[in-house]
Amino acid sequence: MSTVRNRSHILGTGAAAVSVLLWASAFVSIRSAGSAYSPGALALGRLAAGALALGVIWAVRREGLPPRAAWRGILLSGVLWFGLYMVALNWGEQRVDAGTAALVVNVGPLLIALLGARLLGDPMPPRLLAGMAVSFAGAVTVGLSMSGGGGSSVLGVLLCLLAAVTYAFGVVAQKPALGRATPLQVTTFGCLTGALACLPFAGQLVHDAARAPASATLNMVYLGIFPTALAFTTWAYALARTTASRMGATTYAVPALVVLMSWAALGEVPGVLTLAGGVLCLAGVAVSRSRARDARVARAAAAEPRPEKVP
Repeated sequence: MSTVRNRSHILGTGAAAVSVLLWASAFVSIRSAGSAYSPGALALGRLAAGALALGVIWAVRREGLPPRAAWRGILLSGVLWFGLYMVALNWGEQRVDAGTAALVVNVGPLLIALLGARLLGDPMPPRLLAGMAVSFAGAVTVGLSMSGGGGSSVLGVLLCLLAAVTYAFGVVAQKPALGRATPLQVTTFGCLTGALACLPFAGQLVHDAARAPASATLNMVYLGIFPTALAFTTWAYALARTTASRMGATTYAVPALVVLMSWAALGEVPGVLTLAGGVLCLAGVAVSRSRARDARVARAAAAEPRPEKVP
C-alpha cells in the first residue's frame, strides 16, 4: 500500500511539474500572439485548438461522456477558468505592466487555499501555509522588480483581479468533478465549454487571423495544444491526487520559470532582485509540497507493537 501511495505521489508531482512548466512557457507565447490578436479572439483561438486536440485524444481512447454528477463542476470550471479567466487575463495584461499583473494574479493560489478549506474541507497544515507565504513574498518581489517601466490602469488591475478570482473558483469547482470523471473527460469538456462561452469573439478571431503574421498564429496554436490541452490534463491528473490548496501553491513556481524562460528565449536579463524573488517562489513551493517526515515516523512508530515489559 505504501509503495502504491508513493508511486501515485511521484506521478502526481511529475504531472504538476509539466503543467507549471507549460503554463510558464505560455507567457512567452502570449507576448507574440497577443500583439496580433485581441483578448477574446486569442482566448477563443487557443481554446478551439485545445478542444480539437483533446477531442481527438478523447475519441481515440473512447472514454465516453462524463457521469451526470460531474457535469456541474465541468461546466463551472469551463466557463470560469477556461473561458472568463483567459479573456480577463489577456485583456488585463494589455492594460497593466507585467509586474502588476504578476502581483494581482498571484492572489489566486491564496484564494484557492481559502476556498478549498471552506468549500472542500481541505486541511491547512503549517507547512502549506508557510510555503505559500514564502512563495507569495517571492511573487511580490518578482512583480516589484518588473514594475519599473510600465503603466497600470484601474481597469487593468480589476481585470487581473477578476482573472485571479475566476481561476480560484474554477479550480475549486473542478476538484469534485475529478472524483466522478477521468482527468481527460474533465479537461476535454471543460475546454469545450470555455470555447463555446467565447464564441461571441468568433468574428474578431476571423478578422485578426486574416491580418496576423504566421508566427502569432502558430503561437496561438501552441497555446492551445500544449499549455491548454496537455497542461490542463496533467493538472487535472495531479489535482485528483491531492488537495486544491496544495496544487494552487504549486503554481507559485510559474513566476520563477517565466523569468528564466524570458532570459533564455527573449534575452531579457533579470536583475538580482528578480532572481531573488524567483528563488523564494521555488523555495516556497518546495516547502508547501513537502511532507512532514517526523509526523510519518511518529505514526509508523505508534503502529508498531510495543514489546512487553519484563517484570
